[in-house]
Amino acid sequence: MNGSAFLVVALAVAAVAALVWAMAERARAGRAELKARMLEVQASAGSELLKAQAAVSANAVADELVKRATETFKAQDLLAQAKLEAQLKPVAESLAKFQEHVAAAETARAREAGGLKAQIEQLLVASTATQEEARKLSAALRRGAGVQGRWGEQMLRNVLEMAGLQARIDFEEQVHVDADGAAHRPDVIVKLPGGGVFVIDAKCSLTAFMEAQDAVDEAAREAAFARHAQSLKGHVQGLCARAYWDKLDLSPDFVAMFVPGDGFLAAALQRLPDLMTHGLERRVIIVTPTTLFALCKVVAYGWRVEKQSLNAAQIAGLGRELYKRLSTMGDHARNLGRSLEGAVGHYNKFVGSLETQVLTQARRFEELQVDHESKAIGELAPLETAVRPLVKAAPVLTLAGAAPTSAP
Repeated sequence: MNGSAFLVVALAVAAVAALVWAMAERARAGRAELKARMLEVQASAGSELLKAQAAVSANAVADELVKRATETFKAQDLLAQAKLEAQLKPVAESLAKFQEHVAAAETARAREAGGLKAQIEQLLVASTATQEEARKLSAALRRGAGVQGRWGEQMLRNVLEMAGLQARIDFEEQVHVDADGAAHRPDVIVKLPGGGVFVIDAKCSLTAFMEAQDAVDEAAREAAFARHAQSLKGHVQGLCARAYWDKLDLSPDFVAMFVPGDGFLAAALQRLPDLMTHGLERRVIIVTPTTLFALCKVVAYGWRVEKQSLNAAQIAGLGRELYKRLSTMGDHARNLGRSLEGAVGHYNKFVGSLETQVLTQARRFEELQVDHESKAIGELAPLETAVRPLVKAAPVLTLAGAAPTSAP
């Protein structure tokens, strides 16, 4: 082998050795790196294991804390709920009572609402009936003065009877009065206590007032009301001309003109404010059902007072007669007492004479042992009870102003 070949071999061996050494170094470096990585992995795994253990412990502790907190919260919740229930129990009872009261009030309200509804229905029916009757009355009054007069007379009769006066006793209707050759027929003559009378006339016309109700415009209505006022004024003058107070004995110097409704008079007074004064100056008093009722109430009271006075006089007469009869009975009782006293005295004398003069001799038969069939003669005692005398009473005042006397 020559030198060049040896050199090549040597170089090749050196290259292989270097390669082997490099590979060995690389393997050692790899083992060291692997070992380091393995140590890192072990360290990381230990850390993760510690973390996992710490996490497990922390979770357990957390679970325990959560469990305890939950139990504590539940206990506090139950305690708070119990306290709240204890505090709200009076409120609940009050609310229950309030609900009962509300239910009772609602029931009562429903019942009252039902009753009120029924009453409202009855009121509506009555109002409808009243409207129908008013319509019929209005239609009848439009027929003429005859219907109006009869209606006014009926209204007048109703007012008098409501005030307590009785027909044909306290007042007379349609009485014919003849004076100065003329015949008059006032509607009503009211009798006063003491024999007096006064006249009530109910013949005022309402035709113009009804025309005012049917008027289509204000001008026609006002003109009709003006005619109505003038009609009442003219009737006042007519009653003044009749002068009933001069034709009847014991009559006050006035006559009452009856207007069968306050609205009729109010409509006339709005147009003639001095209508009442005009009537008073002519001795005509304009009255409506309201004022006439008050006037007749005074008359009824006067009759009642007069009847009470008559009754008082009769009571006084009865009292005097009763006292007279009681006095006579007292005399009879006194005479009877004296007779009884005399009878008792005569009886005692008879008993004394019988006992001393007769029975003493009869008892001697007992001493002689005469058979008297066991019938002994008893003792006769006088009457010791006296007759009770009539005691004289204190002075008594008699009725009707008689002088004081004493009971017999």
